Amino acid sequence: MHEWFSIDNVEQIDSPALVIYPERIKANIELAKSIAGDVNRLRPHVKTNKMEEVCRLMLQAGISKFKCATIAEAEMLALSGSPDIMLAYQPVGPKIDRLVRLVKAYPESRFSCLVDDIENASVINSCCQKEEINLDVFIDLNIGMNRTGIHPLKAPGLAKVILSLEHLRFAGLHGYDGHVHEPLPVQRQKEADASYALAKNVVKEIQPLFPYQLQMVMGGTPTFPVHAHHTDCECSPGTFVFWDWGYKNQYPDMPFEYAALVICRVISIIDQQHICVDLGHKSVAAENPLPQRIQFLNAPEAKPVAQNEEHLVLEMPENNTYSIGQIFYGVPVHICPTVALYDKAFVIENGGMTDSWTVVARNRSINF
Repeated sequence: MHEWFSIDNVEQIDSPALVIYPERIKANIELAKSIAGDVNRLRPHVKTNKMEEVCRLMLQAGISKFKCATIAEAEMLALSGSPDIMLAYQPVGPKIDRLVRLVKAYPESRFSCLVDDIENASVINSCCQKEEINLDVFIDLNIGMNRTGIHPLKAPGLAKVILSLEHLRFAGLHGYDGHVHEPLPVQRQKEADASYALAKNVVKEIQPLFPYQLQMVMGGTPTFPVHAHHTDCECSPGTFVFWDWGYKNQYPDMPFEYAALVICRVISIIDQQHICVDLGHKSVAAENPLPQRIQFLNAPEAKPVAQNEEHLVLEMPENNTYSIGQIFYGVPVHICPTVALYDKAFVIENGGMTDSWTVVARNRSINF
């Protein structure tokens, strides 16, 4: 039986390797559009895929607004022809200059960034003034993640300061509720709605200060279906393009499909119950404790028990028949940092490897 993930010419791919399935990516994009209801309300986060070709697939599907976390990701989006690019990060230090230079280099794209600090907003404004450009900014709200963002009660004061800065245009509010990860849809909706209400209350308070409609950009992948019901905000899922073992098992109500895997090979038979594969810390996200790092589709009984930089030891049932060189197809528990470990991904179409795509934004910088 030929499984959907099997690669006929897998002998041409050295391991460990990242492999992606474009038809499944396209299906996930269409599902995201369906959940959003309106493609104009989608602002996917590209931190998961980091590939220009994947961004182009989303552009071809009618998505025109994107979110990113690094200057390199922003440049990747500009290179792909993306018209609307939000840096979902407050630039500080040299990043401000890099962003300004990027804005000047790609005038066809509309760039924006986050701010949560009055002094830093003034620094960004001064840099923009020096280079004679204007920049859209979103206030980053702390709606419970407690990582970045200004307290909602202090946001109106920051909005008023931004209003006085000649080279910054206040575009709206950004709220990331990554602290909401309840597996039960009803509870997840309750918590996500509470996050949305915090942002909505700020919008209501400051909207009279502006002659144009303010934007709201909300959430990530887990709360995407909840925020999709609020027609006045944009939604920012990211993991959906590839999906992973963690999200598929935690959120069975979200029927996205695996579209990116890692392949590895058996490199040693330790004993009757243990084998070693070439999938170390450098090849799959290792922030979760063992065994919660990888699940093998063609060896679901394999249990990771030890890992080093280049090796992963698997506990197997007694009398297993696995042999040296055998291919394992694995779904990472967390795909986003896994992708960042590879400089390219092999493209799998019609059961075979046909091409490779550069993971261009895994680099800290491209040109800027």
